[in-house]
Amino acid sequence: MNRAVLLDLDGTLLDTPSAIVSTIGTVLADLGHPRPAPAAVRGTVGRPLAEAFRALAGPLDDDEVAEATRRYLLRFRDDVLPRARGLVFPHVEDGLRELRGAGFGLAVATSKFTASARALLDAAGLLGLFDAVVGADEVSRPKPHPEMGVLVLRRMGVVAADAVMVGDTVHDIDMARSAGIASIAVTYGVGDRPTLLDAGPTRVADSFDEVTRDVTRIWEVVS
Repeated sequence: MNRAVLLDLDGTLLDTPSAIVSTIGTVLADLGHPRPAPAAVRGTVGRPLAEAFRALAGPLDDDEVAEATRRYLLRFRDDVLPRARGLVFPHVEDGLRELRGAGFGLAVATSKFTASARALLDAAGLLGLFDAVVGADEVSRPKPHPEMGVLVLRRMGVVAADAVMVGDTVHDIDMARSAGIASIAVTYGVGDRPTLLDAGPTRVADSFDEVTRDVTRIWEVVS
């Protein structure tokens, strides 16, 4: 395996942000907190759950965060996993197969817990396409810190110059840059084009078809 494509999950492979917004809002309301505005919740997508809950509900102690996380994971499992196949963005599965066929190693680098990410990918029928899945619970410093990117590269046996990160948030682009990895920002997820452009990705893609093409173009540039 000489080159690798690292991919974010929510908002990059699957159209889950709306489900995340709804689930977080319901959990906080059930726990007696005001239901946050959808835009505020959407702004936390791509961050670890503990950070999201603290950002949306104010100061929470560890027990409150643990309970909110537990309820979120249960609701996500019951309400979202059963419809995961229908949430896969257009051309993602074909594009992943094309990249694998071209010899690229594939990995998921996500702010979800690893077990939750694997369960979602499995429910969506995509898990078998990936060589590695790394979640926020496997690092001490999540995105945008480079630790996750470095960990994935080590597991894949690939150096930073031979990897590209694909994601829909500034956190993905910042992590890639800090780890010395090229990046492709996708505009169909959480981040809007102007914000993503300000983050300085190597390329910007409006669809997964473009992602598949842009991966090859990046290698043409860096080769």
